[in-house]
Amino acid sequence: MKTDNPVLSVKGLKTSFAVGKQRLQAVNDVSFDVHAGRTLCIVGESGCGKSVTAHSLLQLLPPNGRIDGGEAIYFKDNAAVDILKLPPKSAKLRALREKEIGMVFQDPMSSLNPVYRVGDQVMEKILRHKLISRKEARAKVVDLLSQLNIPEPAARFDDYPHQLSGGMKQRIMIAIAIINDPLLLIADEPTTALDVTIQAQILQILRNIQRDRNTGVILITHNMGIVAEIADDIAVMYMGRIVERGSVRQVFTRPAHPYTQALMNSVPVLGINRGERLKSIRGVTPDPLALPAGCAFAPRCDYATAQCAQGHPGKTELEAGHCAYCFACGKGGARV
Repeated sequence: MKTDNPVLSVKGLKTSFAVGKQRLQAVNDVSFDVHAGRTLCIVGESGCGKSVTAHSLLQLLPPNGRIDGGEAIYFKDNAAVDILKLPPKSAKLRALREKEIGMVFQDPMSSLNPVYRVGDQVMEKILRHKLISRKEARAKVVDLLSQLNIPEPAARFDDYPHQLSGGMKQRIMIAIAIINDPLLLIADEPTTALDVTIQAQILQILRNIQRDRNTGVILITHNMGIVAEIADDIAVMYMGRIVERGSVRQVFTRPAHPYTQALMNSVPVLGINRGERLKSIRGVTPDPLALPAGCAFAPRCDYATAQCAQGHPGKTELEAGHCAYCFACGKGGARV
């Protein structure tokens, strides 16, 4: 259930990377809220800035990355902290990463330490933040592995990562992320490289976490089918900017931005575009080091005008909770 106060409020986030002597603006003026018990899906093509946004929120950027502006206010117990203002090596930021905000990374194959038993990797996070014995911690981990539908959890505790399938590794990554009952869970493409059946199981686990623990979830994905299945709220990204935000009902039934419409028309979504011919998005994404001065989607847009090439469009409020960044929205161009 959505609450008035968010768990996380992101305003004007900007992130760039050094590429030779240039700076690549990977995330530009991104804003959104995440509420307890709801899932926000950030969706868009590969390279649009989804994962960089997620990593920026926890200051997990590579050495050539830099947060240039914005804020990410995390709320707990009537207190608020701007995560982006915390010193990178501070104990407070480390505690937030390990206890308050869980992160499920895209590739469990490389995220787990191959020389440690998987149960110990989950248990390590408990022992750093709770005054309990190793026996009690082990029992808590085994119970959680059981909740995540891992067969024979007591035996799997002592396995090494190479002994587990991709789906089992992803469950271990989820266990590491939620073992300390975080208020916010960030999942970066958690079903990548998994077969359809295992994808469905992982998504069901995430739904259960959201429902049973009232956790706020940010799910990063390029798959509109996953969005339709799990999202409460949607933020559509293109070339580092959010171009449309709204509830899943608003965005799927009344997509306003031409890019959102193009995404919806280019992939099959159960119950949404049945019987319609799928369409490709014409053109290619622009060079991120040489973005057009105006709307980055203008060269591929059927509604583009001269105005679109001159400056980036401001926010158009379509209805409560639903907005888009497009000159054409509501003016006879893109449908609303």
